[in-house]
Amino acid sequence: MDELDRNILTLLGADARMSVATLARRLKVARSTIQARLERLETSGVIAGYTLKLGEAARQGRLRASVLLTIEPRSQAAILTRLKGISEVERVFTTSGRFDLLLQIAASNTQLLDQVLDQIGALTGVKSSESLIHLSTRLDRAV
Repeated sequence: MDELDRNILTLLGADARMSVATLARRLKVARSTIQARLERLETSGVIAGYTLKLGEAARQGRLRASVLLTIEPRSQAAILTRLKGISEVERVFTTSGRFDLLLQIAASNTQLLDQVLDQIGALTGVKSSESLIHLSTRLDRAV
């Protein structure tokens, strides 16, 4: 990836709906150059897709939490399989340090959130968990 590729990704990160013509105009290159770069970035897997990023108004009424899990050795595959079956689990990350997995979950109310946390904590192979409820978003640079 060169500077042009990074500039394309920056502009698309801010507005994934930006047209090829607008990208070309803003970056002062030919439309065909932008089209070829986009095709290469997509084919190589740098761009996995184009998506919608919800704002705070759309997230109202959803409680979000991060759950830190410590798990038994060699139980990760089974736990991941079970976590895939819990619709409130949005993302699962492996981590380094004292926790093995970081889960991002979302629920419509505190009662459901409590049930999901209990369900996760009861999974075979989960040694301990720590939950952090998200209160407000102060900075979001995620692409």
